[in-house]
Amino acid sequence: MTDLTPQTPPLSGLLDALRGLIQKGRQQALRAVDMVQVQTCWEIGRHIVEFEQGGEARAAYGKKLLPRLAEALTHEFGRGFDDRNLRNMRAFYQAFPIWHAVRTELSWTHYRALLRVSNKEAREWYANEAALQNWSARALDRQIGTLYFERLLLSGDKASVAAEANANIAALPPTPREFVRDPVMLEFLGLPGTGKLLESRLEQALMDKLQAFLLELGKGFAFVSRQQRISTESQDFYIDLVFYNYLLKCFVLIDLKTDKLTHQDIGQMDMYVRMYDDLKSGPDDNPTVGILLCEHKDQSVVRYSVLHDSEQLFATKYRLVLPSEEELRVEIERERDAIEAAHRLEEKE
Repeated sequence: MTDLTPQTPPLSGLLDALRGLIQKGRQQALRAVDMVQVQTCWEIGRHIVEFEQGGEARAAYGKKLLPRLAEALTHEFGRGFDDRNLRNMRAFYQAFPIWHAVRTELSWTHYRALLRVSNKEAREWYANEAALQNWSARALDRQIGTLYFERLLLSGDKASVAAEANANIAALPPTPREFVRDPVMLEFLGLPGTGKLLESRLEQALMDKLQAFLLELGKGFAFVSRQQRISTESQDFYIDLVFYNYLLKCFVLIDLKTDKLTHQDIGQMDMYVRMYDDLKSGPDDNPTVGILLCEHKDQSVVRYSVLHDSEQLFATKYRLVLPSEEELRVEIERERDAIEAAHRLEEKE
């Protein structure tokens, strides 16, 4: 007997077509925003340089010009136009003063990496190679950091140097760049929540809970910022939580790691502490304290990070006010269990 029941056509072909359309649309959107962002940054830099060169009256603004502009633009358009970014835009125009020579295939993140290259010939070579070879911003940063251009010039075996460089960037772990996950571009677009938006739901929820937990301790904590950007000359970093403790008169920085705690994590927190002492702390503030929370399935680990010359001060004074490692460890384990239980309940419903 023939089965006359209509057969449901397979969805694999349709899903493949839709995936292709979505990926293509995202890439086109990313490309369009990249081009507009690069041109806007170049034009902002041009206007600033031309204003500064407009005679003695304008030159009198001196070093106060960029902070004034940053304050006004940040208030209206967000953190993408702070003092540091305006300096980068000015430097961008000065490094690439002819717009038609700018490679619009590259993103603003590419150009921020290129600004670290002081040699004009090398900078232009890296820009052209990045566009021709379709290097990601991370790949470009890798090539600059390993002095690829300089090594090519000096080497008698250029093919081997090129092969090694290509192998190194090919080994970079793939991280598809979607424009909704780029903090710099989010700030340019003026979208809300422009911090590090790559957190898992668990990490985000834990930070919400820890923020409330520390404030509830009632030991002098005042909330300062979340996902606060702090910058070196070449990189931007985002600190999960920043508090000020008015009993200790110091800043307290908190970073949560969802993977196993590494020496690199500790070194990075030490860098945050040192930068905060240099850039944010006042003359009457005590040394900044960093707290690293490592949260993963097996265990929760808490480490305080203080500079060597502050260890005695931390031991004798700070521990009387700050939550202990055990208090914080128990809190993140308790909240993790509650969050995961709530998530499982949602899935069942």
